[in-house]
Amino acid sequence: MAYSGTQTFNLSIEEIIQEAHERCQLEVREGYDLKTAKRSLNLMFAEWANRGLNLWTIEYATQTLTAGTNYYSIDQKVVDIVDAVVTTTAGATSNLEGDSNTTDVNINRISRTEYLNLSKKETKSTGDGRPVQFALIPGQVTTGGSSSSGRPENDMTLFLYPSPDKAYIFKYFYIGRIQDAGDYTNNADVPFYFLPCLTAGLAYYISLKKAPMLSANLKAVYDEEFERAADNDRERTSFRVEPAQAYIP
Repeated sequence: MAYSGTQTFNLSIEEIIQEAHERCQLEVREGYDLKTAKRSLNLMFAEWANRGLNLWTIEYATQTLTAGTNYYSIDQKVVDIVDAVVTTTAGATSNLEGDSNTTDVNINRISRTEYLNLSKKETKSTGDGRPVQFALIPGQVTTGGSSSSGRPENDMTLFLYPSPDKAYIFKYFYIGRIQDAGDYTNNADVPFYFLPCLTAGLAYYISLKKAPMLSANLKAVYDEEFERAADNDRERTSFRVEPAQAYIP
């Protein structure tokens, strides 16, 4: 029995758009068909981010903390921070692996309301101690710690409590934005096993504009593929069940 010997199958943005149109019983006939389909594709990527379906974009990053500064601008590609620690030992590296000098301590995330209600969070030149809580809040911060008006899209600010009393390293894993569709010859910024969900979703989006009589069926297919993709996207961790034991004096 002969096999191809390859495992490189992928689809370009143009091929994804063509497949989605075919599922709508349509053909891509003009440039506008490609343009509007690519717009729908980018909107669907935003939908996936809202639904948390992009764990493959999780990356590692660090932020050097300085004494007396309790807020820091975060890269625009950060959608959310999922895990974080603070390195407390002076001279430690920012590498994920760490070294013999590294002491990483958990830092808890709180909501913006919880952060707002904290007392004594004003920035001091000397700081107050090791940060034990952080909040990720949309918007920029201007000099003096106040939020700016007319903030650029997607800016995020990291707030720490208490204000650092010395240099630390804030290490975190974040969910990044899915890259835009871009050129039609590009591949989509998704793993290959997401291609069925991606194509089904785009077909549904296109049907809303061009083939509404097919929308119900295409949505059912999209929902099914989305559930499969979401199940596969969840983090794999060891799972152990221990039976409850009654205490016998």
